[in-house]
Amino acid sequence: MTTGAHVIDLSGKVAVVTGASSGLGRRFALTLAAAGATVVAAARRTDLLESLAAEHDGIVAHRCDITDEDDCAALIARAEQLGGVDILVNNAGWADALPALDQPLASFRKTLDIDVTALFQLSVLAAKSMTERGGGAIVNIASVLGLVASAPIPQSAYGAAKGAVISLTRHLAAEWAPSGVRVNAIAPGWFPSELTAEMLADESASRWIARNTPMGRPGRPEELDGALLLLAGPGGSFITGQTLAVDGGWTAR
Repeated sequence: MTTGAHVIDLSGKVAVVTGASSGLGRRFALTLAAAGATVVAAARRTDLLESLAAEHDGIVAHRCDITDEDDCAALIARAEQLGGVDILVNNAGWADALPALDQPLASFRKTLDIDVTALFQLSVLAAKSMTERGGGAIVNIASVLGLVASAPIPQSAYGAAKGAVISLTRHLAAEWAPSGVRVNAIAPGWFPSELTAEMLADESASRWIARNTPMGRPGRPEELDGALLLLAGPGGSFITGQTLAVDGGWTAR
């Protein structure tokens, strides 16, 4: 029986976190490392990754452009050099807030390439490594905007991408469950990040978020720790194919 601290003990595990140079990805890397995992922190900004790695001995900086197939293969190979991939957190993402009528097709494609296609490729590569080790956990970072519309904010491309992430999570979970690979998603509500910085800094937008969130405020980064550790660790060993909204009640309205 798994009880107490064992449900969040990740000692001996190797985790990969994309988009780890700032914001929520940085927090995810530190949270997993604090739980005992060796974390390969991936992003394009090497200086920020090195700064992150300096904060915890369990974090290894690795530059990666997730839209580059060779970079993705090298990222998983780096984790395998450390023992193999046990946990993958697909956190890297992109959003372009444009009205659908004004959004260039190239911008829409870029959103899908980063938020869906790259996530799929990394998941497949990681799942192959996990299967050889008897299983593992993939945690996709979706969004409440993949569950409900973003209106009045014009983010149809981002919403479509995150909706695809949620659907893909279910499909991969069902396909890989016999191999011991669990696939789940977290759908954060409004949290501070590079993507939300402008909105949260705007007084009227911040009031709108508070007014429409039943708990009356945006989330704090540490309020995602529990969901991450549950889905990535032994405490969630019988959970797969699920999307956990951590949103202060946004989607419960």
